[in-house]
Amino acid sequence: MDTKGATAARTRPAGVPQNVWAMGAVSFLTDFSTEMIYPLLPAFLTGTLGASKAFLGAMEGVAESLASLLKLFSGALADKLGVRKPIVTAGYTLSSLAKPIVAVASSPWHVLAVRIADRTGKGIRTAPRDALIADSVDESQRGVAFGLQRTMDNAGAVTGPLAAALLLSLLAGNMRLVFALSAVPALLCIVVLAVFVREVHPERRLEKSKTVLTLRPFDRVFLVYLAVVFLFTLGNSSDAFILLRASDMGLSMTLVPVAWVVLHVVKMVTSMPAGIVSDKVGRRKLIVAGWVVYAAVYAGFAVGHAPAHAWTLFAVYGVYFGFTEGVEKAFVADLVPADLRGTAYGAFNFAVGIGALPASVVMGILWSSFGPRWAFGFGAGLALLASLLLAALVPEGRREVEAA
Repeated sequence: MDTKGATAARTRPAGVPQNVWAMGAVSFLTDFSTEMIYPLLPAFLTGTLGASKAFLGAMEGVAESLASLLKLFSGALADKLGVRKPIVTAGYTLSSLAKPIVAVASSPWHVLAVRIADRTGKGIRTAPRDALIADSVDESQRGVAFGLQRTMDNAGAVTGPLAAALLLSLLAGNMRLVFALSAVPALLCIVVLAVFVREVHPERRLEKSKTVLTLRPFDRVFLVYLAVVFLFTLGNSSDAFILLRASDMGLSMTLVPVAWVVLHVVKMVTSMPAGIVSDKVGRRKLIVAGWVVYAAVYAGFAVGHAPAHAWTLFAVYGVYFGFTEGVEKAFVADLVPADLRGTAYGAFNFAVGIGALPASVVMGILWSSFGPRWAFGFGAGLALLASLLLAALVPEGRREVEAA
């Protein structure tokens, strides 16, 4: 085991270790590339290629559910091998090479294939990446580490749509060329990952588990947490529906990417403070608060009807992400042993991802059959129920569990 590397990663005097900054830079470049494409994709699919809302929902659900399965396997594999970086690199490389191919898509099925390849890469990399970040810091820095990673990720999600909007204005609205140019930050991400990210081997217990895919090593608290997260996710459909709803509420096609930027600006400025607060007061409180904000936002999208409503809801939606994205992942590390973090993050991301297919499909069906009020109201109701269950059933972390 590379204990020297692990010690160096944890004791670097700069405060936050180099690995966390490097992984943040990788996330920045990846989201820069992704968000040059994603805000334009619903309009490209439904407008240019003639796909239906049902196809959009099914595509997002299938892609995310496939990614969730791979997250489960890749996390367990990372624990089995005791390494993270090679698996992380493989995942980022696949996504980086796949995304720009949407530029030559001529049918909705081509976009589906690209999304599946992109989400496959995400499925391969996510759990080992989160484990690598958790391995690089001690418990007192987990909230800060994941908050920093989410801040830089969201910074990429801010600059990507702005770059896309600028390019669209310079290229006479040529979305395909914008998609092709997204390859530049995607390839830079691979370079940063290869040069600046270092492997940090997790600390292992004396007995080494030979089981790869099982939840048996985890206690009841973590399993309940997974169940509650899954329930919340059933009401958390693809954000493609948020973008479509913004158009329904009066935002023009040129303003929808700007609203998307507003969302990510709020995510960016709230992620780090939320991580710091969670290190001091506990993760669960932040997650519950974030889920309540989510319920309020979805209720707003259910009844809102004016552009001003859309702008407000996009901004508040960013608060939900800032409160929860990094904190939920830090909470996973709080609840499980160090040498099971890869498997735990795989299980967590599996619980999140496997709910994506029914969530997006149900959203599409409810919207098509009963309208957006019922569709978004369903998500708001599940979020409120999940927040109550999390507050009632899941303690704050391993220390609280052991003290009970």
